[in-house]
Amino acid sequence: MNQIERKPVTGLKKFFFRAPLFLYRMGLGGLLGQRFLLLNHTGRKSGQPRQTVLEVVNHDKTNDTYFIASGFGKKSDWYLNILTQPKVEIQVGWRKMAVTAVPLTPEQSGEAMADYARRHPTAAKNLGKLIGYDISTEAEYRAVGRDSIPFIALKPR
Repeated sequence: MNQIERKPVTGLKKFFFRAPLFLYRMGLGGLLGQRFLLLNHTGRKSGQPRQTVLEVVNHDKTNDTYFIASGFGKKSDWYLNILTQPKVEIQVGWRKMAVTAVPLTPEQSGEAMADYARRHPTAAKNLGKLIGYDISTEAEYRAVGRDSIPFIALKPR
C-alpha cells in the first residue's frame, strides 16, 4: 500500500489543538477528564521544561499504562523529546504521575491505530481528517499507524 499523504494543519484547527494546554496552565485541566493528558517533558536541545496536551488513545487499567500517539508523525518535537528523555510526568484528570515513555514498534502502532478506529469510528475518522489524513478502512488505519503515527506507552515508574 502506498504511504498516505498528510495535509498540514493551519489556522483555527491549529489553535484548537493548543486550547487544552491553556486549561491545564490555568489549573483546570482536570475538567478535560480521562480523555486527555498533560505531558511534561524536557526539550532535547534546550533542556527546558515543555508541556503538550495529548489524547489518551487507551488506558490499560491492569498495569496503569496510558497510550498516546504522535498524530503529526515522527518529527513532532514532543515525540523527539521523549525519545531522548523518556522519564516524564503526566497529568490525567486531576491525577499526576511519573512515567517512562516506551515507543511501540511500527506493527504495534498499526494495530493500536486500527483498534482505536474500531472502538471510536467517528472520532477516528474526524481525527484523521483534522490531522490531514483521509482514511476509512481498517487496512488504511493500520498502514497510517505503522508508517506515520507512532504510538507510545506511558508506564508508571
